Amino acid sequence: MRKFSSGQHSSSFAVAPAPVQFESIIPNPKAKLPDQLREVMRLKHYSIRTERTYCDWLRRYVKFHQMKSRDDMFPPESKIEAFLSDLAVNGRVAVSTQNQAFNALLFVYEQVLHHKLGHLDSVRATRPARVPTVLTPEEARSIIGNMSGTPQLVVKLIYGGGLRLMEALRLRVHPVR
Repeated sequence: MRKFSSGQHSSSFAVAPAPVQFESIIPNPKAKLPDQLREVMRLKHYSIRTERTYCDWLRRYVKFHQMKSRDDMFPPESKIEAFLSDLAVNGRVAVSTQNQAFNALLFVYEQVLHHKLGHLDSVRATRPARVPTVLTPEEARSIIGNMSGTPQLVVKLIYGGGLRLMEALRLRVHPVR
């Protein structure tokens, strides 16, 4: 075993591996920006709901700034700050809604337009989160007991399996042999 005096360093210490770099997706340059956004999201296997939501945020962002061309989208930091601040102040949106809009715009600029964003300072939404109504087990049994057929099966899957509504509705039932 080698001993090191102060000033000497061991080369046997493990160095953290470099982060995995993924190839960026270059969308069709002739397509319109919403179509490019859809293309990148589909190649990255995002859900259709996320795709529609991000496209809607992009549409609202472009409309808010009355953009006519891609050149109007730059520089992005001040425009994103103004849009997010307007959502918080005038739109009075929830924190999660503002975060969703930010994530959509971040995806557009970094994944579609390949532009790294700098520091953003916008007014943050501060509405308190709503506390969900939680049913007692007896109340849940009563509600499920008053249902029948397919709706009852879907509610049982949601309640018992922790599925989300769209996950439960997309399930297909196959006969067991």
